[in-house]
Amino acid sequence: MKERKISFLFYFCLVFSLVISTTFTNSRVAAESDILGVEAEAAILVDAKSGMILYEKNSEISLPTASMTKMMTEYLVLEALAEGKITQEQETGISDFVYQISHNRNLSNVPLRADGKYTVKELYEAMAIYSANGATIALAELVAGSETNFVKMMNEKAEELGLETYKFVNSTGLNNGDLLGQHPQGTKPDDENLMSAKSTAQLAFHLINDYPEVLETASIPKKVFREGTDDRIEMSNWNWMLPSLVYGYEGVDGLKTGTTDLAGFCFTGTAQRDGNRLIAVVMKSIGYEERFDDTAKLFNYGFSNYETQELFPSGYQIENQPSLPVSKGKEKTVEIESKEALSLFIKRGEKEEYLPKFKFDKETLTAPVEKGQKVGTLSVSYKGEELNFLPSEGNGGTSTDLITTTNVEKSNWFVLMMQAIGGFFADIWTSAADGIKALF
Repeated sequence: MKERKISFLFYFCLVFSLVISTTFTNSRVAAESDILGVEAEAAILVDAKSGMILYEKNSEISLPTASMTKMMTEYLVLEALAEGKITQEQETGISDFVYQISHNRNLSNVPLRADGKYTVKELYEAMAIYSANGATIALAELVAGSETNFVKMMNEKAEELGLETYKFVNSTGLNNGDLLGQHPQGTKPDDENLMSAKSTAQLAFHLINDYPEVLETASIPKKVFREGTDDRIEMSNWNWMLPSLVYGYEGVDGLKTGTTDLAGFCFTGTAQRDGNRLIAVVMKSIGYEERFDDTAKLFNYGFSNYETQELFPSGYQIENQPSLPVSKGKEKTVEIESKEALSLFIKRGEKEEYLPKFKFDKETLTAPVEKGQKVGTLSVSYKGEELNFLPSEGNGGTSTDLITTTNVEKSNWFVLMMQAIGGFFADIWTSAADGIKALF
């Protein structure tokens, strides 16, 4: 009986300690996640050059994106422009559906005339600055022939860009219930676009790196639609963090807000200071102002605690392995070095925590070898933990080629023959010696 009591007491203490340990661990994780006091349900902060994640909170859960959806529409429109499928000054009429949507003043819109002709530039500016939903659908119809076809393009592009969590059901980010029963085919009447904060950041990453001109329009605080006509409308950018607006933040020049009943208040912002650019996404904030407060917290954290530092200079040689062996060459080895300097946006005071990591294409080179020939890659590892990057962007700007520093000519046929003969007899001698050793 005594032994049973001791055994029971032991197991009780063990279980109690596990519960306490788990509780404290969860508390610690929660504390780390909320260290910045971000109140939005999900958020992420990313270095716009490398795709390295500096902070995240619930970044992989799927949430409604509202008008942040328009970043994908912008991407596809800018892609069509780049490929010459449409032009800035190209004019297009509008469909009855676009006309009806554009006159719903409960939504963000510039009213469009049923018999009007509008340039791609006009419609694009209305979409990017004022989040005009009718103008957005008009562009989708121009690029793809119908919004149904455009939605297919959106989902295909999301897969191509490597987004992991997404669902596009329309071009605007509205709930399908707002589309007057004319929602894209294959989608449900009450569907809403969905992405995770991480996938939203990845879309923004591609948008500003593939088409940096997007910021030229996104950074316009105010613009008049159809200046000099009876349809004149003043458009104020919904991104109140632009420097001249009410929540102005130094360096902000994009990107896209979003608001619906299901999505709450969302924002994908980007800012640049001292040559460093950050992307921040906040999703499901409780208020219009709160999303900008959360974004400012993220930007403050990034710009205050991180800086770009050169970790390894151009011509860096790996300690203990500055060369690679060469077969069939006049020289038995060739020196190698990094082709370019390797810099990264890292926490201040942590430079010594970053270590070189190298990978060779081949362990042994075969002559002839040319000077400047790529033989591998130099990248970075972090002492404390693995570096965390956006999916498929991995290590952007955080690796450089390892190259040879000199030429190595191939040996002539006689030298190669003698080397082969020497190698043959060396192998025989080694085999014989091993056989003799085995006898003893």
